[in-house]
Amino acid sequence: MTEQNPRPLDGITVVSLEHAIAAPFCTRQLADMGARVVKIERPGSGDFARGYDQRVDGLASHFVWTNRSKESLTLDLKHDEAGDILESLLGKADVLVQNLAPGAAARMGLSFEALHARFPKLIVCDISGYGEGGPYEKKKAYDLLIQSEGGFLSVTGGPGEEQMAKAGCSIADIAAGMYAYTGILSALLLRGKTGVGSRIDVSMLESLVEWMGYPMYYAYNGAPPPPRAGASHSTIYPYGPFPTKGGGTVMLGLQNEREWALFCEKVLLDSALITDERFSANFKRSENREVLRQIIVDGFSQLSVDEVVARLEDAQIANARVNDMQGVWDHPQLKARDGWREVDSPAGKLPSLLPPGRNAAFTPRMDAVPGLGQHTASILDELGLSATDHARLLAAGVV
Repeated sequence: MTEQNPRPLDGITVVSLEHAIAAPFCTRQLADMGARVVKIERPGSGDFARGYDQRVDGLASHFVWTNRSKESLTLDLKHDEAGDILESLLGKADVLVQNLAPGAAARMGLSFEALHARFPKLIVCDISGYGEGGPYEKKKAYDLLIQSEGGFLSVTGGPGEEQMAKAGCSIADIAAGMYAYTGILSALLLRGKTGVGSRIDVSMLESLVEWMGYPMYYAYNGAPPPPRAGASHSTIYPYGPFPTKGGGTVMLGLQNEREWALFCEKVLLDSALITDERFSANFKRSENREVLRQIIVDGFSQLSVDEVVARLEDAQIANARVNDMQGVWDHPQLKARDGWREVDSPAGKLPSLLPPGRNAAFTPRMDAVPGLGQHTASILDELGLSATDHARLLAAGVV
């Protein structure tokens, strides 16, 4: 076995009071980079994301995705003795991450101000739906609700009000989790300069609104927003999905007049369309998209996905297959780049994708998805508690 090169966050300890997606996704990135992440869970039930479904050999899909390489400590934070255990953990920690209900951490004495007085080097990252302060501070926030408040739903789906569509993944949670991750990395760099910890306040709303920059500026100063165009582009055409023979779908995108000419000549095999006045500029193609769509659909109706993609590649037109999830699991590019690994879990070995942004200097950490409370005994032992103490705490429902 070759010795592992140092990882960027080796030696960093993160304590996380986390549930659902935003905070667990953040801390999983930290664990990938070598941090030790102690995940505190409620005794008996744990992170409620453990119960979302049983799709991964009996485990929940969300939980498997966001919790590899962590240690699970069960701890009832409402119990008096839990405070002493948490205090001991925080005395050894570099970072505290929490996405409890608004105000809950502060009520337990875990505000940054209270913690900073006791642990001046500790970095505290608070993740919430709407952030501290303002009229929405205590409002409940779930991913779909933030997609609504942040304007995301207004620009996705079809043209009618009844056709708006949410993202098929937890996009607001993911955005908040990634800003928390990068915020913690920058706070660690800052602590290296100042010697003291700092607070990071991440809101799901602001994270998603940052991603809405293009449609927001498009609608600047009361201008009409970009029209909802389903999976097509709202202002460029042809740019979107088109059906092929056999039920497959190809996504393609044209960006300029040179590509339009090549598309007509090499893909549709109809050079006369190049100079057709209805389609002689992008704005005309967009205005006449229904007519042009029918021409393309008719042209593709006798071709398989592979045949359409071959013509598009020959014409150097950007394209993609519209894969289902099995198509992604089987994607040849992910396999060719050796992107998959196996990690342990309570259900056995499971496939897991390497973190994006590979660094040739080290191998990311890809350890097991923990069972509920799997590391409670070892962590209590580390903190100096005896087996008798553990048994007493267990009997009292503390752990």
